Amino acid sequence: MNDRMTTPWGAYALTRFPEDPRDRLRAWDASDAYLLRHLAASGTLSNGTVVILGDRWGALTTALAAHRPIQITDSFLAHEATRANLRRSGVDVDSDAVRLLTTQDAPPDRIDVLLVRVPKSLALLEDQLHRLAPAVHEGTVIVGTGMVKEIHTSTLKLFERILGPTRTSLAEQKARLIFCTPDPERERERGTSPWPYRYRLPDGIGPLSGRTVTNHAGVFCADRLDIGTRFFLRHLPHDRGAERIVDLGCGNGIVGLAAALTHPEAEVLFVDESYQAVASAEATYRENADGAAEFRVGDGLAGVPDGSVDLVLNNPPFHSHQATTDATARRMFTGARRALRPGGELWVIGNRHLGYHVTLRRLFGACELVASDAKFVVLKAVKR
Repeated sequence: MNDRMTTPWGAYALTRFPEDPRDRLRAWDASDAYLLRHLAASGTLSNGTVVILGDRWGALTTALAAHRPIQITDSFLAHEATRANLRRSGVDVDSDAVRLLTTQDAPPDRIDVLLVRVPKSLALLEDQLHRLAPAVHEGTVIVGTGMVKEIHTSTLKLFERILGPTRTSLAEQKARLIFCTPDPERERERGTSPWPYRYRLPDGIGPLSGRTVTNHAGVFCADRLDIGTRFFLRHLPHDRGAERIVDLGCGNGIVGLAAALTHPEAEVLFVDESYQAVASAEATYRENADGAAEFRVGDGLAGVPDGSVDLVLNNPPFHSHQATTDATARRMFTGARRALRPGGELWVIGNRHLGYHVTLRRLFGACELVASDAKFVVLKAVKR
C-alpha cells in the first residue's frame, strides 16, 4: 500500500516491504506523525547525532533524512522498506546521509537525540536501551512514541530504570509520547542486560532433549519451548533423503537444529528477517551441532535458487507488529514452492483457525494433514 504521510517538513509516499497490492496496511501510524509534530515544534533536532531505534518501515528515518539519522532495527524488511522510501523521497541511500544499523551492530559512541519507536517486545526494548545507554549523556534528548495500547507501565519502568526519570504525554489519535531525562546516576543502578538468555530444553523431545538454547532479546518464546514448536518437533519428517533443508522463519533455530541432528548428511539453511533470531539460531546450532549450515537474514527464500531445496520447515508468523495478516505466510509458501525441487516437501505448523490448508492447496494442488490437536495442525505439501 502506497500512502502519503504529511509532516511539518512535507508529505512522503511510504510503503511497506515487500510491496504487495493486496496488503492494505499503512507504512506509518499516528504515533509516527505525533512524534514528528513534536520534534518540529520543540526544535530539538538542530544539532548532534540523531539515533532512531525501531523505526518500523522507515517513516521516521525518511522524514528526518536531512538530519542524517542513524537507524537501528532488528528487521531486514524494515531496512529494505527504509531504503525504498528514502529513494522515493529523493535521498541517495548509497551515500552516508543515513546510516542503517542492525540490533547486532555496535551502536554509535555518542547519541544527542534518541528517538524510540516502542517495539512489541519488552525484552528487545530492554536489551537495546542497555546497549545504547553508554552513548547517552546528560544533554541527550530522549523521546519515545507508540500507540496507547503499546505503552504500558512496564514500558515506562524500563526507560526509568535504565536511562532516567520518565513521563508520558497526553494521548493524540490514540498515540502517546514518552519523555525521558537522562540521569548519569543510573549507570550504577541499571546493571547489565540479561540478554542473550540461555535455557535447557526439557527431556522427552527426541534428539533435542536436554540441549541448551540461546535466545537474543525479541525472539519468540525466549525463555522456554513454546507448545507449538513442541508439537511440531513430535511430527517432523525423519527420512534420510533430504540433502538441503531450510528452517524458514527460523526464530531461535530449534526446528532446524532438530532436522540437522536427524539428517546429519544434510545442509541446513536457517533464515529469518530478524537479526536477533538468526544470531540466536547460529549460537544454538554451534553449541549443539557441527554439520554444514548456513545462517541468513533476509526476506524468506529470496535468493535461494529455484528447485534447490528438498525440505522446508515453516512456522509462519501471523502478525505484522500489531496487525493480524496472512501476507507473510503467503509469501513464505510461495517462496517455498519455487525453491523446492520436484518431489520436495513443505511442512507447516499453524493454529487450526488460520486455514493454511486452503492456501497450500491453491499453491501446491494438494495438502496433507500430518497431525492435529485442539490448537495446532501440521500440514505437508509436496511440489509436483
